[in-house]
Amino acid sequence: MSRALTTHPDRQRATLRPTSGRHAFSLVEVMVVVGILSLIVLVLMAVFSSTQKAFRSAVTQTDVLEGSRAAMDLMVSDLHTMTPSGGVSNYSANVRAPVNFFVLANAAQPLLQSLPGSTVARTNLLQYFFVLGRQNTKWTAAAYVVNTASSSPLYPLYRFYAETNAVYSPWTLYNQFTSELNGVDWWTNLSHVIDGVVHLTVRPEDPKGFLINDQIINGDTNVVNTRFYDYLKDSGISDGYGEAQLFMYSNTVPATVVLEMGVMEDSTLARAESLQTNVPAAPPNDRRSLFLKNQSGAVHLFRQRVSIPNIDLSAYQ
Repeated sequence: MSRALTTHPDRQRATLRPTSGRHAFSLVEVMVVVGILSLIVLVLMAVFSSTQKAFRSAVTQTDVLEGSRAAMDLMVSDLHTMTPSGGVSNYSANVRAPVNFFVLANAAQPLLQSLPGSTVARTNLLQYFFVLGRQNTKWTAAAYVVNTASSSPLYPLYRFYAETNAVYSPWTLYNQFTSELNGVDWWTNLSHVIDGVVHLTVRPEDPKGFLINDQIINGDTNVVNTRFYDYLKDSGISDGYGEAQLFMYSNTVPATVVLEMGVMEDSTLARAESLQTNVPAAPPNDRRSLFLKNQSGAVHLFRQRVSIPNIDLSAYQ
């Protein structure tokens, strides 16, 4: 005969009593955990933001470097083709003769930028230049000029290129370039190379490595066979910003050319384009000029010495 198992009433009450030490989180503990997690999320977001900013900056610099190197290679390639035309000239008498090479200062006011940790300002100069070349049975001409009047994009560099058969005078190529510059919208007929070129200088040198000026080749502009014309000296312009301004004719071309270019980063250009000019005052005291004045760190400088293989050494004797 089986007997039913019974549980003592005290034991049954003991099993229903809650165990001491087991309890829910308090409100203070939840708030502390939420605060810690929020702090961690904010730190991670700051790290992610700085990493993303550094990545974008690296990509921008890569684009600027690639575009600038391509522009430098293009100008160097055109300078390598420079050749004497052999034609006589007398610039002061406006005789139509071929121009082998010239470099002039842009009429725009140079951009001054303050250097960090220094009281000295860097002067960004802009010049434009023309190169006459020869390829087999044709004359070629290339020229580079920055459109300082453009407000969007800022400081775009343009390239002029033309060619003609060698049986014709290459003077027509120089005349074609000057006609383009005298046009109302001359940049529409030229090739756009790169934006943000705030500095462009071309320094011609003689075979000994000295900068060419009127002390090196002192051509007499009153005779027909003038080969060199110092624009700064004979045109009455008193300020070339310390750089040579000249025309070369006949068998005169420089032995080497020092090419220097400064290009501003795209993000800085975009910010500058959004700022107003002539507010609160005329340049260089407007908002855009004042902003660019403090952006010297956003300008990448490129410099290269280019040798001219077609030099006629007799022009320097």
